[in-house]
Amino acid sequence: MMARRGDKVSDPQALEANVARVRQLLEGREDEKLLRHLEGFHPSDLADLVELLDEEERGRVLHVLPHELASETLAEMEEEEHPEELLIAETERVAELVHKLSVDDAADIIGELPVEKQKEVLAQLPDEEAEDIRDLLAYDEESAGGVMTTQVVAVQESASIGEAIAEIRRQVAEGEEYYTVFVVDEGGRLLGTVSFQNLILLQPSTPIREVVEPAVAAVAATMDQEEVARVMSRYNLVSVPVVDPAGRLIGRITFDDVMDIVEAETTEDILRFSGVLDEEYLHGGVGQAVKNRLPWLAVALVTTSIAAAVIYLYKETVAQVVILAAIMPVIAALGGNAGTQALAVTVRRLALSPERSGARRVVLKELTVGLVNGAAIGLLAALVGFLLPEGSVYLGLVVLLAMWGNLIVAGFAGAFVPVLLEKLGVDPAVASSVFFTALTDIFGFFLLLGLASWILLPRL
Repeated sequence: MMARRGDKVSDPQALEANVARVRQLLEGREDEKLLRHLEGFHPSDLADLVELLDEEERGRVLHVLPHELASETLAEMEEEEHPEELLIAETERVAELVHKLSVDDAADIIGELPVEKQKEVLAQLPDEEAEDIRDLLAYDEESAGGVMTTQVVAVQESASIGEAIAEIRRQVAEGEEYYTVFVVDEGGRLLGTVSFQNLILLQPSTPIREVVEPAVAAVAATMDQEEVARVMSRYNLVSVPVVDPAGRLIGRITFDDVMDIVEAETTEDILRFSGVLDEEYLHGGVGQAVKNRLPWLAVALVTTSIAAAVIYLYKETVAQVVILAAIMPVIAALGGNAGTQALAVTVRRLALSPERSGARRVVLKELTVGLVNGAAIGLLAALVGFLLPEGSVYLGLVVLLAMWGNLIVAGFAGAFVPVLLEKLGVDPAVASSVFFTALTDIFGFFLLLGLASWILLPRL
């Protein structure tokens, strides 16, 4: 069985069996049995199950579920599975489903709807709740404002602990979890936090202002979500306050939101590193995939054609020393591998701390690594070149110098290209691999064939 509420993990091997059982109950129109089968499932597991059903089956399953479980399931579904379509299909209880969602989850789902549909859904909600969602929809979806929830627990610095506890009880929404109590002044400006320990242990008459602690960190609503994740990771926070330009507390971001952010940003980086845009993601169709990938393949065709031109330039050398044709792919491959290592480290460094990346230091480090690794791998390759049936000391020397030089170029290009693209405002994860691969191929072939023409041919 899949995990029930309270279980720590799911059993992925049972997922297909549960899908088959759900389909069997749907075919038999046994709604009561279906509800009993599903109502104990954790929403995350239920979302996985729903995503494997077809459109009609999804709607029927959601219709059977009670408001709270249906809302939680929608919140756990992947954006690419379009939970907003399931939401608006529940025409008779849209308001109830949205009400059970946290404000940030509701904004995320409603924000995927066309503007007219958004207005229709918001019109069914109480004014205050609709206004909170509109406020979140106004922010960029990848900013702190776009991922925060406006549901916070805040107390006045002028209150006593007893008054603060009473205020917390009044503010806490049903089903909402809070990790931090914020302290604000009369104008709503964030002053700090007060620990639950102090609220419980100190005398009720103790003034809040005497126990308030400065907030470890606060983020602006316009801050990029990836930077928010770095802040929370740096200070080991379970919740971080979001403030407006005047320092007023307007929301909070919790660790579960950050986990989603990290997953999304990591996926985006991996896809871009491969030259695939995040719009395609894992569920994009053939047309979207072709549109995203074809331009980069065209750029790769141009750059590899330059490398091919280098080989053609030295065609007479290759014709006279045929063994070079077998060595060229080795030189290119080692350069590509070394460059990929430097590129991965540099792009990740830029992603984690762009303001402290130390471009010159990064490039110098990778250049030095290429110098050392190139010497070691070059010597090993030279030994192989010397031991080949057609090998010689001079062939070994050519291989040594070509391999050494190409690994130096690879280290330099793997660090310099992403740094340069970052300075030019181009995403280094998208474009770097195309350019550094071309550089290592071109320089690798040029070094190998050029040195062979200079050192080997005169001795034949």
